[in-house]
Amino acid sequence: MEEEIKNNQNLYQCRECGFHYKDKAAAEKCEAWCKEHKTCNIEIIREAEENKSFDSAQDKLQKLEKKCEEYLNNWKRAEADFANYKKDEMERMAFWGKYAKEDTILKILPILDSFYLAEKQLPEKLKSGQEGNAPAIEWTKGFLQIKNQISEFLKKEGIEAIETAGKKFDPETMEILEEVSGGPTPAESGMVVEELQKGYIMDDKVLRPAKVKVSK
Repeated sequence: MEEEIKNNQNLYQCRECGFHYKDKAAAEKCEAWCKEHKTCNIEIIREAEENKSFDSAQDKLQKLEKKCEEYLNNWKRAEADFANYKKDEMERMAFWGKYAKEDTILKILPILDSFYLAEKQLPEKLKSGQEGNAPAIEWTKGFLQIKNQISEFLKKEGIEAIETAGKKFDPETMEILEEVSGGPTPAESGMVVEELQKGYIMDDKVLRPAKVKVSK
């Protein structure tokens, strides 16, 4: 029996019949048979061929398993990448949605400011319907209803007015436009005396600080 290299594989050759085997034991068995019977052992050759086919099938199976594992890993990576992309897109959409909402609210606030300023000019008895003719009372009632509808809309959108009445000045939510002193009932220093423009908060973020007068 001789060993030789063929196609980068170790093959064993029967010196009697010249047949090549991948299995050394098969080659030795074939050589022994050939010497004893002066002919080639067909059963050994068939067994060797079957082993060769089996080894080939195993190689193919291993390659397919490796390929399947590679595809599976690629799919898992793609799935993870897509999940991250989806998460990033949702966060980005939420950010721009919130930004657009803030921008819209800031455009509505000056309209509501005008309603509050106009309301201050209305007599209290006219607002309560105790004085004035019927058209004036109805007009005032409709005016106040529109103002209240805008205020309710802001509340439903999570917009809250900053409370200033009787509060001490808070630099995080208020802006001083004027400082006053004296008066019939002098207030403690730094207290809000009058609110000049309402301020608003959305999701714990100051959209616009309240503009106030404070005592010296």
